[in-house]
Amino acid sequence: MSDGRGGVTRMAAMRERCWNGGMGLLAVVLLTASGCAGTGAGAKVEGKVGVLDPARILSDTNAGKKAKDNLTAFSKNRQTLIELDEKELRRLEEDFVKQASVLSPTAKRDREEAFRRRMQEYQQKVTELNREVQEKQKDVMDGFREKIEAVAGKVAKRLGLQLVVDSSKGGVTLYREDALDISNQVIEEFNRDYP
Repeated sequence: MSDGRGGVTRMAAMRERCWNGGMGLLAVVLLTASGCAGTGAGAKVEGKVGVLDPARILSDTNAGKKAKDNLTAFSKNRQTLIELDEKELRRLEEDFVKQASVLSPTAKRDREEAFRRRMQEYQQKVTELNREVQEKQKDVMDGFREKIEAVAGKVAKRLGLQLVVDSSKGGVTLYREDALDISNQVIEEFNRDYP
């Protein structure tokens, strides 16, 4: 049993995930229902629909590759900082173990306390660096998503599409014909717009 506050927060987060994730599915259901409403079951939907895979746009465009490379370099830099601190902590621990037998009880306690403080600082630093990496990743991906939306909109207008649906794993697309996929056109346009 949880206090009322944690349950409310979890329920609000779940409701938001369902709402946000369900909106695309809702749009497809409404489009399908409106196309079938007057013509009976089995009728084709009026309007043009396209699908694209944002993960492909990220991995197959020049700007996407650069973004992934920048994120990798940023993460490696943070990992290097963590590894340096880990080495320092191991060295401090080894020194303490070697000298423990000759230290007075007071000196031993002082060294143990200093090591504990250093370990807490290390853990805080790891948490902070991980947060930095996550924020950087979110910023880069949000910016990239905006570019995808703009380019996909441009391609969709050129092709006369009324709706473009995310076809990536975990997206709302359950089935699609390959002919609806506009990922290649978006990749080509993206590379022109963002060389």
